[in-house]
Amino acid sequence: MKKIAIIKLSAMGDIIHAMVALQYIKKHFPSLQIDWFVEGAFSGVLENNPHINQIIRLNLKGIKKDKKEIFSQLKLVKQHSKNSYDLVIDAQGLIKSSLVARFLGKNRAGFSKDSTREKLASFFYTKKIDIAYDKNAIERNAKVLSSSLGFEITKNDILNKEPFLFFKNEDKVIYDYLDTNKKNVLFVIGASWPSKIYSKEKFAKIIDSLDENCLLTWGNEEEKQSALFIEKISKARVLPKLDLNSLKAVVSKVDLVIGNDTGPTHMAWALNIASITIFGNTPGYRNTYQTSVNKIIESKSLVNPFKLDKNDFSINEIDEKEIVKIAKELLYEKKD
Repeated sequence: MKKIAIIKLSAMGDIIHAMVALQYIKKHFPSLQIDWFVEGAFSGVLENNPHINQIIRLNLKGIKKDKKEIFSQLKLVKQHSKNSYDLVIDAQGLIKSSLVARFLGKNRAGFSKDSTREKLASFFYTKKIDIAYDKNAIERNAKVLSSSLGFEITKNDILNKEPFLFFKNEDKVIYDYLDTNKKNVLFVIGASWPSKIYSKEKFAKIIDSLDENCLLTWGNEEEKQSALFIEKISKARVLPKLDLNSLKAVVSKVDLVIGNDTGPTHMAWALNIASITIFGNTPGYRNTYQTSVNKIIESKSLVNPFKLDKNDFSINEIDEKEIVKIAKELLYEKKD
C-alpha cells in the first residue's frame, strides 16, 4: 500500500480526535502517503503535520447556502480520484463523507451500519468496521483508521502518544501575553451551542481564585464580547484574534487550559498540556480522554449520546469552586 486518503471533514475537536492515529499509522507504514480531506474552515488544525502529505480543503458546508456549490465540490473530488488511492478511509461516518469516499476510490473503509448515526453511509464502504457509537470518540477514530489498515491502536498507545499538533511562523504577539513569572492559564469560553457554554460570571470567579496569568481566547464576535465582559470583572486578559496556527502555539506554551467541550480545549490533550474540560449536555466519557493531567468535570445530567439535549443548560450548575480545586491540583501538585 502506497497511498491512502482519510476523510474527516469536521469539526475541530473531531478532527483532533482522529489525528492521534497518524503517528501510529506512520510507525506501521513509514513510507505511506497520507492525504486528508477536510472542510476548509478546519484545515488549520492539520497544517504543518509531518505525517500528512496533502491537505485537500472542501466546502461541503457551502452547499447549504448555494446549491450550485455541489458542482464545484464534485469536480474537485473527482479530480483527486485520479490520485489512485489504494484505500480511502471515511472516519466521519456521514452520508456526505461516504459519498466523497465513493468518488475517490474503489477500496473504501468506514464504520459499519450499527456503528454510526447515519446508517446509510456504510452502504458505500467495501470494508466495514464495528465499534459501538457510544464508545469513546478517540477510540472510535483510532479503531476505524487502524483496523482499516490491518493493525490495532491500543488504549495504552493513546495514553502514551506524542504531541501531534504542529505550528510555525505563529503571530509573535502571543508572547506579549505570556508571563515568565506566573503560571499561564488559557480559558476557552466559547462553544458551538449556547448550552455547552459555562457561565461568564463563574469563569470570572475561577480566574480571580487563581493568582496567575489568565488569558481568554475567542473565535467570533459573540465570544469576543463575552471575553471582554470577563476581562472587565476579573483579572483576565483578552487575547487578540488568532488563527488556528497561532492558537496551537498558545496552547502549547501555557501551563493549563480550562474550557468548554470544544476544539481549542481538545488541543490541550493533543499537545499533552494540562486541561480541565467542562461538560454539561455532552458526554465527558465519550468526548475526551482523561489522563494524569487531562481532567473533566461534569454536570449531574444523564446524557444520551444518541440524542443530545440542546435545551439542557445544566453546565451552569457546576460549582466553580470544584474547577478551582482541580486547577490548583494540576498547577501546583507534583506529579510522580
